[in-house]
Amino acid sequence: MARVLIVDDAPFMRGMLRDILLPPDFEVVGEAEHGVEAVEKFRQLKPDLVTMDVVMRDKSGLEAMREIMEADPKAIVVMCSALGHDALVTEALETGAVDFIVKPFRAEDVRAILKRALAQRQS
Repeated sequence: MARVLIVDDAPFMRGMLRDILLPPDFEVVGEAEHGVEAVEKFRQLKPDLVTMDVVMRDKSGLEAMREIMEADPKAIVVMCSALGHDALVTEALETGAVDFIVKPFRAEDVRAILKRALAQRQS
């Protein structure tokens, strides 16, 4: 079971992801609402995978991902982005994100993307 940290500034989006990421495949071990908290929780919880919103207050998802990747170059980060943030998604992938989820999303797509991200890093 993959341990997941959900990072999004919208409580509604965190709740949606939490409802999607259920056992036996996933266990949500923590949530963060901004980039500063994301980095702290990553260091504390050491999840297998992080879903990271791109646009957040205090520290963007890109900045938080950079810090997480510095702390653990093997970290698996999947960015979540609303339509229209194409340049940010490209930058995220170039910075080290394994994949991205476009909002709004379907539950089966999210699970498939996260399983693929985990498989890519394990191979």
